[in-house]
Amino acid sequence: MTEIQSAVLVFVLLLASTGVGAIVRPLLPEEHKAQETVQLVQLLVGMLVTFAALVLGLLTASAKTVFDTTNSDMRSYATSIIELDRAMRDYGADLDQARALLRSYTAAAIASTWPDEPRPTGVYPNVTPPENPDSLASNTLGAILSRAQHEVRMLHPHDDYHRQLAADAAARFEQLIALRWKLVEEAHGSISYPFDRILVGWLLIIFLCFGLIAPRNALSLVTIMLGALSIASAVLVILDLDTPFSGPIMVGSQPLRDALAYQGR
Repeated sequence: MTEIQSAVLVFVLLLASTGVGAIVRPLLPEEHKAQETVQLVQLLVGMLVTFAALVLGLLTASAKTVFDTTNSDMRSYATSIIELDRAMRDYGADLDQARALLRSYTAAAIASTWPDEPRPTGVYPNVTPPENPDSLASNTLGAILSRAQHEVRMLHPHDDYHRQLAADAAARFEQLIALRWKLVEEAHGSISYPFDRILVGWLLIIFLCFGLIAPRNALSLVTIMLGALSIASAVLVILDLDTPFSGPIMVGSQPLRDALAYQGR
């Protein structure tokens, strides 16, 4: 289920919960409609609203942290590609094949991770975008990187200068692969979905109580609908920020595109 579908589902469930409360209210005996009972329900709603507001705020902050961290790591990843390409370029013609593989990897990664954006120019493998947009672990892309790393490991430097460059390129390759797997793990998000469902349960109780105590007029209906829409939009933002490579809010491809442009110089 996509982030937008989840938000729409929350919106529908909240309105349905309000409708259930409005249907049940006329069926209640008169003693359940006493002022003391209504005040008790209002106190309960106030307590649940406070808890839900705190949790929504914490989830929003957590999701924003995940998104910002992933965005920063993507920039670091692009920087590592540029530095690795520069090290291999300094080594000389023996690493031209490895540089071509790295350039092919960068272009294929852009095309598969951001399939809705313009594809990079040039020749590179046509990597099928993953069925799960939150998964970046492509065997094809991993194989391209492994082949390029093998080219670096098979070097036979003939002097101290090239030995230093070879060691530098090997170290940068290790750093690049570590950053790649870090991005793969960050793409899955960090929200605990059982906890997320508990929060939705709290919200359903709140809107059920709204249906029980709200007066039956157009203004009350519009107000409840706007409240449900606001909460659904907050859920959309939280889920979207927590999945940085899918949904309307995504980590940008520009850092990798800049790295690819540097490799083509």
